[in-house]
Amino acid sequence: MARVLRRLRSSQPVARFQRCCGLFPAAEEGAGDGLAGTLGGGDRPPTRDTCPGGSPARQRQPEANGDCAQKYVVKNYFYYYLFKFSSALGEEIFYITFLPFTYWNINHDVSRRLIMMWCIVMYIGQVTKDILKWPRPRSPPVVKLEMRAEYGMPSTHAMAATSISFTFCIATINQNKYPLVLGLMAAFVFSTLVCLSRLYTGMHTLLDVIGGTLISAALIALTYPAWDIIDHLILTSPFCPILSIVVPLLLCYNYPKLEDYSPTRADTTTVLGAGAGATIGFWLSNLYAAPNYPNESLQLSLPPIGEMMMVVLVKSLVGIFILLVTRYFIKGMALRVLCSRYQVSVNNLEARRRLEIEVPYKFITYSSVGFSATVLVPLLHELLGLI
Repeated sequence: MARVLRRLRSSQPVARFQRCCGLFPAAEEGAGDGLAGTLGGGDRPPTRDTCPGGSPARQRQPEANGDCAQKYVVKNYFYYYLFKFSSALGEEIFYITFLPFTYWNINHDVSRRLIMMWCIVMYIGQVTKDILKWPRPRSPPVVKLEMRAEYGMPSTHAMAATSISFTFCIATINQNKYPLVLGLMAAFVFSTLVCLSRLYTGMHTLLDVIGGTLISAALIALTYPAWDIIDHLILTSPFCPILSIVVPLLLCYNYPKLEDYSPTRADTTTVLGAGAGATIGFWLSNLYAAPNYPNESLQLSLPPIGEMMMVVLVKSLVGIFILLVTRYFIKGMALRVLCSRYQVSVNNLEARRRLEIEVPYKFITYSSVGFSATVLVPLLHELLGLI
């Protein structure tokens, strides 16, 4: 058993998977001259820029976590774009967009359960990373398409993808007219693509991904019997607003301390802040009978699809615009107030990473975004006649 775990934690299986998908270190035999390597951050697709000697330009990855800077080539565009896109589906920005979408266009009950599981899974995953402190795969032999200063185990991309996809399936199966097998297959495909993308980008070992998936599955199984009870308390408890603010802040301020800076605390504060703001919005909407979207079942029927899609598109564009505006103004205001309070420059990145600045400004910003998504945006939708 120990031997199997060591094998799963090794960087070699990750490197082999990358080679099978056409991702090679430039110096490795078989890589050839084909396609030029991308920047380490992976923000640009492969290009065919040419060096003076006539060979395709390959740019270095920045050194991180003690790994050597490494050139690489991409020989299969399909896998490159597939897994880069799949990896983006596991980012916080996707969920902060997708979760409000479910609230505006699908079902309130489903949205509340998704946000609840997202917050639980992400907090446990991030804390576990900083307690275990397991390194990410070594480079070489692994090619890294992203550079992150976090630890590896468990993969929070795998955890979030698994929890969101299967929670959505479980929460909607009794409300929407589609076969259970179809829902489970869609959840499996979504979570599998995100998990494989973390191997392709060189960010996680097999054990990181498997561990993240199993932890999420266990959390879903453990919390499922209490979903209805928690949902009822969110909507009706007079203590909901206070607890929604106090509990996440306590968790963020008492986050495990590391010797070197890691973005995990900031990411955790972002998630818990968004969840806190959304939860207060749920409570207020239920208390004061705010504009309510019809909780209709999803039906795979063709006649109303054109009109429905147009309404969904307009609601989503209006909602996302409001969230972006909210984030822009609240973030700027919170940073200016906190930096003035502690007499540091707003542009001082090191100062902004200090606990007394990072936690409150992230929490205020994203709790405002969550609140806007569940209160302000529905009011605007009603004003525009979209409900």
